[in-house]
Amino acid sequence: MSKSREYIVRAEEAMRRAFDEQEEKLSLASRKVADAIKAKHNVFVTGCSHAGILAEELFYRTGGLAVINPIFVPGLMLDTRPITVTSAMERVEGVGRAALSKVDLGEGDVIIIHSVSGRNAVPVEMALEAKKAGAYVICVTSVAYSEGVTSRHSSGKRLFECADLVIDNYAPSGDAAVAFDGFPEKSGPLSTVTGAALLNAMVCGVIEMLLADGVVPPVFMSANLDGGDEHNRVILSQYKDNIYFMK
Repeated sequence: MSKSREYIVRAEEAMRRAFDEQEEKLSLASRKVADAIKAKHNVFVTGCSHAGILAEELFYRTGGLAVINPIFVPGLMLDTRPITVTSAMERVEGVGRAALSKVDLGEGDVIIIHSVSGRNAVPVEMALEAKKAGAYVICVTSVAYSEGVTSRHSSGKRLFECADLVIDNYAPSGDAAVAFDGFPEKSGPLSTVTGAALLNAMVCGVIEMLLADGVVPPVFMSANLDGGDEHNRVILSQYKDNIYFMK
């Protein structure tokens, strides 16, 4: 088997296992987000460096929920230069607290935090601060990876130990899944593809539940389809108090 094919096989295996073994958890995540939307509470998603790709995946997206708000922390996103700053910044306590202080996060809200290792200070601090504020914390992480490392937060906790609901992406320690003969480094990281699949599955669950509850889901239509711009304008107007990325 070629290494290219091996990566696809491993990604498919991780995706299927993660869903099959956590379908009830994903359903609960969907329920929490659906209930927040019905009650006009807020929904946020965040992550540091490559973990932030899932925040980009979920907001302002065709077929996505218009009310999912990303939290992009300056110095922790992939547009930071030099990019090595992100590795240092995500270990600094106080950054997560400061970032959350700039968003309207409170009782009844939901926040999704993605961190593969779950060990760094920023995601741990965000989870702890969000719970203090009364928000429901969903994390996406690799439990096996996280259990094999120590926390870099003064609480001694890792992300999976702080969240109300843990979604395991089943990424291996170090994230990369494909080994090469005679070469020490692995390639083929799994967390992004598996995490994106799990969270998009969650979104589909949210839409299904809202429809069952008699609520029209605030789902974006492609702006490149006829009628898309008008459809999206209506949603942005209806949910303007819960959409922060347009402000």
